[in-house]
Amino acid sequence: MSGSKNFILRRIYDEEEKGHGARRSLYVQLERNLKRPVVAYFTSFIHPVHIDNDDADILAGMLQGMDLSKGLALIISSPGGYGLAAERIIKICKSYSGTGEYWAIVPSRAKSAATMICLGASRIYMSSASEMGPIDPQISLPEKEGISYPISGIIESYER
Repeated sequence: MSGSKNFILRRIYDEEEKGHGARRSLYVQLERNLKRPVVAYFTSFIHPVHIDNDDADILAGMLQGMDLSKGLALIISSPGGYGLAAERIIKICKSYSGTGEYWAIVPSRAKSAATMICLGASRIYMSSASEMGPIDPQISLPEKEGISYPISGIIESYER
């Protein structure tokens, strides 16, 4: 009884946290339907985690070990991050894909740099509840740690 109770608690926790175990069967089904490997790339909308160069390196390492001869589908959910990292992710997905392109799947939200990654794809799959956002590059100044300024505001201030 104890083993099955732990299994059930683990499943509940996985579903609450939207963990890989809760999604695994969906990924397998997606791969069958799309006839290409599916890779999930999520960053947090709750914690301060952004798309960055480390993500691009990790993704490249994962894709190196996969058979991508039929292409690649990238599930993406992220509030965004660094534009240069997004550009690297686009190049990595295209270069490792056997077809030279990839598809983006947006189950929920892909904002800013995540939108850029989607726009680099040859196809974008979204549901009626999915959303992408504006691309609003920002810069951070070393003396103002934790504060980012929209580049559009800086440009407007110079124009004024």
